[in-house]
Amino acid sequence: MAAVFQKIQQAVKALSKNRMFVRDPRQLQFESDVNRLFLFTCYNRLGENADEKDAEEIIEIASKASVADQQKEVQENVHSQVKTICRSMDDSLIPENINTHSAHALPSKSQDAPRGSGLGLAIGRITAHTHHSAVPETRPLTRSELSQSLKDKIGYTLALRPSEIPHKEAGQGLFLVGEARVGSVIAFYPGIIYSPAYYQYIPGYPRVDATNSYLITRYDGVIINAKPWAFGSEAREVWNGTASYTDPEVSVPRIGVDGGPSDKIWRFLSKPSVTTQPFTLSGEVLERRNPLAFVHFANHPPKGVSPNVMVCPYDFPVSEAEMRAYVPNIMFGGEDSVKMKRFGSFWFRLGSSGGRGGAERGDMAIVKSLVLVATRDLKEEELYLNYRLSNSKRWPGWYCPVDEEEDRRRWS
Repeated sequence: MAAVFQKIQQAVKALSKNRMFVRDPRQLQFESDVNRLFLFTCYNRLGENADEKDAEEIIEIASKASVADQQKEVQENVHSQVKTICRSMDDSLIPENINTHSAHALPSKSQDAPRGSGLGLAIGRITAHTHHSAVPETRPLTRSELSQSLKDKIGYTLALRPSEIPHKEAGQGLFLVGEARVGSVIAFYPGIIYSPAYYQYIPGYPRVDATNSYLITRYDGVIINAKPWAFGSEAREVWNGTASYTDPEVSVPRIGVDGGPSDKIWRFLSKPSVTTQPFTLSGEVLERRNPLAFVHFANHPPKGVSPNVMVCPYDFPVSEAEMRAYVPNIMFGGEDSVKMKRFGSFWFRLGSSGGRGGAERGDMAIVKSLVLVATRDLKEEELYLNYRLSNSKRWPGWYCPVDEEEDRRRWS
């Protein structure tokens, strides 16, 4: 099995330098990342009995398939794993006298609940309003109990402990408890999702990074703010993005992931191309005990240590109602999805697509989230994620780039 994975690793290195990729640096890095995720997640899907012939077939497909086809396969591979994770938590949380469909039925909505302004929420003047009047019943497990139950079912879970990085700013680290194969979905990045149309509603706008290092940016410009999620809570509940800090450390800026938004995005933020009209940040019934909703605590690797996980965009289909509670994100902007198009460093509004609960992919409403995928076999260890910080002039003292060329391409 080790020899089979070694073939995959060699293919990752070789294909990342393949001249078939486009010459635009940013697009090149995007395609390189998709290629890696394709190899890792396909290898994972083969299972424990994969042989060299299987690995060679995956490598051949990766060298010939279009980026769009590889993206689709990555989404299917990740979604299959996420579905297994969700069903495993269902097995632990849904009482025996309640069927799965009823346990995930959308709660009724109150007709007289006042509608609040998303802008007011963003600047802290008002509280987001909850429109749901009930939350489906679950077993009264603590997050710790749910975490152990998940580990028993899928072989691993996560824990927060003091980081093993020998630096005073390392703080908490994210640790894998158990064992996970390469290509496994390890964790979710929780929080509020902002499409480019709603950048100006990110708290602290326009310099949103000044007091918040829990921001991450997808290649498509979507920003996720994990700071309000913090550690989650001990219940399944309607979450509307309200911060619930239970530890002082969470309210203090810490290490940023994937560089946070780049300087080019900041230049855009200071000159928004959209109007500042009020929007409602409505709540979703989410499982706040989710023991895998902790990507925002993963540290950048210390000098000489390679990352063992990488971020993967995951477009969750809203139609999968029985999984929705375990995807720890809500969309800012309510039910209206605004289409935006990127021209160079800037985003422009193209109109509203009107999709419920998220953006749209084709005719399907989606939640544009992020997950962590293992880049090698993991066992009882701290998780290290390459932050790819965007501005070398502002690198903190603890930051050692993993691959400066990749960093430049990512933020070009």
